[in-house]
Amino acid sequence: MTKRRGIIFLTLLLLVIIGIVLFALRPPSSAFDKQASAPTPGEDVIRHGEYVARLSDCVACHSTPDGAPFAGGLEMATPVGNITTTNITPDKETGIGNYSLADFDRAVRHGVAKQGHRLYPAMPYPSYVKLSDDDVRALYAWFMHDVKPVSQPNKASDIPWPLNMRWPLAFWNLAFSGEGTWQPDPQRDAQWNRGAYIVEGPGHCGSCHTPRGAAFNEKGLDATSPHFLAGALLDGWYAPSLRGDTNTGMARWSEQDVYDFLKQGRNKHSVVFGSMTDAFNNSTQFMTDEDLRAVAHYLKALPPGSNNADRPWQYQADAGNSDHPGAPVYAARCASCHGADGRGQAPWIPPLAGATSMQVDSASAINVTLNGSGRVVADGVPDAYRMPPYRRQLSDQQAADVLSYIRGAWGNNGNAVTAEQVKTLRAATDPASSEVIILHMR
Repeated sequence: MTKRRGIIFLTLLLLVIIGIVLFALRPPSSAFDKQASAPTPGEDVIRHGEYVARLSDCVACHSTPDGAPFAGGLEMATPVGNITTTNITPDKETGIGNYSLADFDRAVRHGVAKQGHRLYPAMPYPSYVKLSDDDVRALYAWFMHDVKPVSQPNKASDIPWPLNMRWPLAFWNLAFSGEGTWQPDPQRDAQWNRGAYIVEGPGHCGSCHTPRGAAFNEKGLDATSPHFLAGALLDGWYAPSLRGDTNTGMARWSEQDVYDFLKQGRNKHSVVFGSMTDAFNNSTQFMTDEDLRAVAHYLKALPPGSNNADRPWQYQADAGNSDHPGAPVYAARCASCHGADGRGQAPWIPPLAGATSMQVDSASAINVTLNGSGRVVADGVPDAYRMPPYRRQLSDQQAADVLSYIRGAWGNNGNAVTAEQVKTLRAATDPASSEVIILHMR
């Protein structure tokens, strides 16, 4: 009897496992499955789709500086190898020209291509799943009716077997990707809800600014998690906290400061650099003032998160630190722009005193020192000021010394930088990473 019960138990367990596997591997449904074909859109729908594309910053990942917009070809680093973004122009042979609205929806909101294979979560579908039906419909209309088709075959990733198998991603999605479109919080006002929709959905801010777990999953997908937007290291840059964190976040920023940063690419605290340069050049500056203020309102309402610091930064004169080996390097290379007192010349040249990048992980500080910052292009006009690359001018030790000096001066409390850290990031980055990417979507 005991043996029989064991067999029954194992049989039931096997059936449960099979059921879970079949459930995970099932093709996701689309809100547009019953729609035979997308109706011919009006000009207002197409233009709205263009705006959604700006909010979503599709152009940044699916384009290269020398290529056609949305034709793909951008290499993206992952912990298991490099992947190359795909052609999403309406070309019928190499792009998405044969995608129905339902196919498009499954790719964007669920991470499943028309051919049935799962997309790597470098495609931010855990955020895009929150897009409204109207925004997906408009986005599809714009891609199909206003984006120029480009014949450019997609490149395979260099992720080795068996890590390149796609079907296990179905289980990753089941565990880590949200479901359903975004829903407003009735306890919040309309401005907060609009900001939450943009940040958590099309803006996919968490893709860079939220720390990742062991499975490369974002630890939080919305404001209910203290990890959401709490700051993260990704691809050689540290994206700082967008919450009210002391020193490591935006505790000292006002809503107006956030608005200015997104609208103009700069404010009294900082200037966009690294990956944020592309986000500004191609996305945030094109957002309406109403949406920018909604984003600022939402972000400033977020409490401190999981990376909050204990002691608020306060400016301190750099007395007694002149013997530091990085001090003469700073005087020779940095002081003429950022000031001997580290206060910079805001809003054109940011202060280093109190800078978030000098309080958190040193990756961004090392990266921008070696490779410089991209040109900020506002309203089509390139900025006259930028951080130059010092890759050839500074040795690993000199770069480590000057950054250690800055990260300990004027009240900054960042950890010292080692020559080995500089050497590692120097090898991992390319001078081309400092090139600005400006892409015209039409």
